[in-house]
Amino acid sequence: MSGRGADPEGEAVLADSVGVALLVVLDTLTPAERLAFVLHDLFAMPFEEIGSILGRSPDASKQLASRARRRVRGEPGSSAADRVRQRAVVEAFLTAARTGDLAGLLAVLDPDAVLRIDGAARMAFGAKDAANTVRELTGASTWAKQLVAFSRALRFATYVHMVQLALIDGSIGVVVAPFGRLSRVLIFTFEEDKIARVDVIGEAARLRDMEIVPL
Repeated sequence: MSGRGADPEGEAVLADSVGVALLVVLDTLTPAERLAFVLHDLFAMPFEEIGSILGRSPDASKQLASRARRRVRGEPGSSAADRVRQRAVVEAFLTAARTGDLAGLLAVLDPDAVLRIDGAARMAFGAKDAANTVRELTGASTWAKQLVAFSRALRFATYVHMVQLALIDGSIGVVVAPFGRLSRVLIFTFEEDKIARVDVIGEAARLRDMEIVPL
């Protein structure tokens, strides 16, 4: 039953305005943020399934939906201070990787950090018959040592490859573009200013769907 003074026509106009306002806010989200938010908050899809659709980890998908939710509620997204801290962490990660500084790598990685490399990225690293094979390594001390083993190649990449920080779907990441051609991206998940996960993505279809803004 409508309350005293209720105006059905006014309520319909208000509902329409709220709907339009929501569409306007959704339009400000990145495609990945919008999809993660809609699938989880409106359709109750678990982040494991959302991650498989987006080509992200469940944690990264949850982070996208959370950031979108804050914007929809009118709360500020990732603050400039957060991005400054995360950028510093990623820069330290790259410096340590390029120079073979194992202690420096471990300093910015969570002890349980996960490295996930898709098949296309593995092929770019020289793995054979890896096109459809995803490799996931758990434990910073395990895969950081392997990354250090590639340090000489990474130092070479400083000159021959274009390795650049970028905002990838609104988050600090790294793009790798050999001779100016996008080859793969590194997406980072952070926990308390430590890197908890690194997703290395080289699949062309996923790269095309990403919003990448060089820094």
